[in-house]
Amino acid sequence: MKQMYGVTIFLLIISTFACKQDNKPTITMKDVKKLPLRGEKGFNAIVEVPAGTNRKLEIQPDGQYVAELVDGKARVVNFLPYPGNYGFIPSTLMDEARGGDGDALDVIIIAETVPVGSIQEFIPIAVLKMIDEGENDTKIIGVPADPALRVIRATNFEQFLLEYDAAKRIIETWFVHYQGYGTVQVLGWEDEKSALAEIEKWAL
Repeated sequence: MKQMYGVTIFLLIISTFACKQDNKPTITMKDVKKLPLRGEKGFNAIVEVPAGTNRKLEIQPDGQYVAELVDGKARVVNFLPYPGNYGFIPSTLMDEARGGDGDALDVIIIAETVPVGSIQEFIPIAVLKMIDEGENDTKIIGVPADPALRVIRATNFEQFLLEYDAAKRIIETWFVHYQGYGTVQVLGWEDEKSALAEIEKWAL
């Protein structure tokens, strides 16, 4: 019982630490526009929502990360916390004229939490395609490019499917439910080659 109590306290401390990260500017929108698609080891991603948190943040022109507003109120996801570091891939734009949503391509990186505004290099291992309120919604799934930062060994879709199918199902379930069941429709999963093709399709 004492051991279980200790584990519970530890998890609460970690959760509190993750939720209290500040949102001070670490990179401005001007910097974002200059940030290349690729880094030294993989693709670049800018983290807007750290793993283990529920506040939906978005970068502003001055570099501040401000909560997305819904009905005039700051949006806090009414579900389990984000299952990875969530953000976007710089130097990409899902052009509405070509069926996109007008924003940069989304990515969720399976890794330990990093601060808001971090630039995290990743390699794509899968793509989850969905329909969100009638619009195409594509999520690139990645792992850190640096092997030392990975929490799973998968570096391609086959490994992810065979060794971490439970994680795959958790991510899919999370996206299906985080806005309320029925809002998002899953079209299916595709492999790392398709993920790479999506990135190249929307690259500026």
